[in-house]
Amino acid sequence: MGNLLDSITTGRQPQPPRIMIYGSEGVGKSTFAASAPKPVFVQTEDGLSEIDTAKFPLCATYADVVEQLKAVRDGEHDFQTLCVDSLDWLERLIWDRVCQDYGVKSIEKADGGYGKGYTYALTYWREVVKLLNEIRSKRQMAVILVAHAKVERFEDPEHPAYDRYQPRLHKAANSLICEWADAVLFATRRMRVDSTTGKAAPVGADGGERVIRTNGSPAFNAKNRFSLPTEMALSWTAFMEGMKVGSKK
Repeated sequence: MGNLLDSITTGRQPQPPRIMIYGSEGVGKSTFAASAPKPVFVQTEDGLSEIDTAKFPLCATYADVVEQLKAVRDGEHDFQTLCVDSLDWLERLIWDRVCQDYGVKSIEKADGGYGKGYTYALTYWREVVKLLNEIRSKRQMAVILVAHAKVERFEDPEHPAYDRYQPRLHKAANSLICEWADAVLFATRRMRVDSTTGKAAPVGADGGERVIRTNGSPAFNAKNRFSLPTEMALSWTAFMEGMKVGSKK
């Protein structure tokens, strides 16, 4: 048996990024993903008709998703970015599979109820994550996961509860995906609050300047491992420029 210490490596080892981007409908999440290098989309919802990009047929079952991910992992192609759009509709397919496994109509009834169905669903989420990791390592592809946003009451043990934007996923799945991702990006429009009326209004034309927030706050969930600026324009070019600057820090 060789000396295990000989296997130690040092220095940075750059890998393609693993990104989750979430936000409200129509803000530009799918357009951001489609702007990445040579993307291919696994569709779990029908929302790409206006975007010129490579995409598989719409997935109707969880098995369809797995089949398409394995095709990206094992097939002959020159795609450089895998996009899954969207995670919340993928979650519905996973819940359908859990219900099928247990012969029930609602995930609330699965595995005897009491929320056990959501825990069991993590089995399928972990299978997805495993395939994404294999695609990233074997094919050296970036991975972009698109999700919608929801407002959720956040119970802070040290402060009064407050509302916070989160990806529209069950909390167990959300924790798994957010921990896995290198960057969780919140896509939104820049807003200005009128100090006299307290009302928010968009800043800029066409409903407001679209931005991504890269570090979490009480208002939204976000993170990144790339030393990105706290706020950037909602564009792939701006994201890559931010990564380039961050890598020098």
